[in-house]
Amino acid sequence: MSYILSLKELINTLSWAKELLVEMFEKRKSFMYKYDDAAELLSEDKIEILISKHILRRNGPYIEIDEQYHQFFEQILEVNEEINTSYIQENIQQVKQYINFYLQENNEHRRYIYLKQIKATLRKIGRITLRNVIDLNRNIENAFKTEPNYTIKIARLEAFDEKRRTVYLLIEQTDRLASDEEITFFTTALDDELKQVITQLRGQLTESRHNLIETQKQIIEYLNQVKHQSRVQEKIKQVKYLKDQFELKANTNITQLLDKSNDVLFESRPIYPLKLSLDYLQSDEGNEHLKKVAAKQKQGKRPAMLVAESIASKDLLPQTEEEIFIDLEEIKRGFVAAGRHLHNYIMEYNYPREVSYEEKITIFCQMVSMYELELNIKEDFQLDEQVEYAMVMPSESKKAKLKTTN
Repeated sequence: MSYILSLKELINTLSWAKELLVEMFEKRKSFMYKYDDAAELLSEDKIEILISKHILRRNGPYIEIDEQYHQFFEQILEVNEEINTSYIQENIQQVKQYINFYLQENNEHRRYIYLKQIKATLRKIGRITLRNVIDLNRNIENAFKTEPNYTIKIARLEAFDEKRRTVYLLIEQTDRLASDEEITFFTTALDDELKQVITQLRGQLTESRHNLIETQKQIIEYLNQVKHQSRVQEKIKQVKYLKDQFELKANTNITQLLDKSNDVLFESRPIYPLKLSLDYLQSDEGNEHLKKVAAKQKQGKRPAMLVAESIASKDLLPQTEEEIFIDLEEIKRGFVAAGRHLHNYIMEYNYPREVSYEEKITIFCQMVSMYELELNIKEDFQLDEQVEYAMVMPSESKKAKLKTTN
């Protein structure tokens, strides 16, 4: 057995083995790579070198990329499917440790090293969190669309929902770390680069929060669909069992239900002709429909290409569009300090732009969804002019913490 002794040796080894490694990595999910197939791309001597250096691993007639390099390639290329929440937690603890070292250290050079490690870890937390949210959404969709077993599909979706809650708690923990818990460090050590890192991190955390709201809605919708389909399947199985046992008519009311049903199952669906306007047919969507009709009728003629009008010179000038963003985090802080119930506070809040009643109701729902762990949602309900809402107050622990900070 031999090992990689230097970075230069590792890069050189991966370089002359790149064709085999690229093909094995691309086919990692759909193809068990045989040793003989690898020998057609690379000599057996070099394959044995890769095995001896623990880059490849042999399993009988098959070979595969070692797990260490497999994970390295997936992480670098951002194609990994594992939702690793523990990795985020480890990085949060590492930041806290480096902050303690920084505050206790007197040597400026070593303080700079700790500060550099803190910045690198904060960048890593933001990147990994956002990536985990994207991977979570993709895995949820794949589980719903590809898993054939209803029981396993429900279990997988519920497990992903638990991971969603864990990721949300880690986002809140990271946000508290950067704003409340380590305020002494971020006040004394703040420089331009650290300020930029914190700003970028908060932007990534906000984006992750918004994505997790949509993720929660998607999981609920998928679970409802799966459970409905599962109930329908169970009913079909019961009906088939009774039919096979010749007990369907005796033990069910199927005859009465069929007598009441007037559905004409085999009658063709009526088609009502609809004349399309010339403006619609000249649009891109209308042009696509014309192509589909022509393909069905096997006509080789293509519709004439539309010639675009000349672009005015004023349209070529750069234009800037500005949008005023409503910061829910700032609203939450003001709400905790105000001590009023949430609906009243949101309706009377001084927004940076004009906000409609419907948008205020949306903000109310977003606040309850995003900060449910920090709010006291009561069973009392009130009614304003249009909707009924629950009484939502700040949690007592959040008020006590705010008073201590003041």
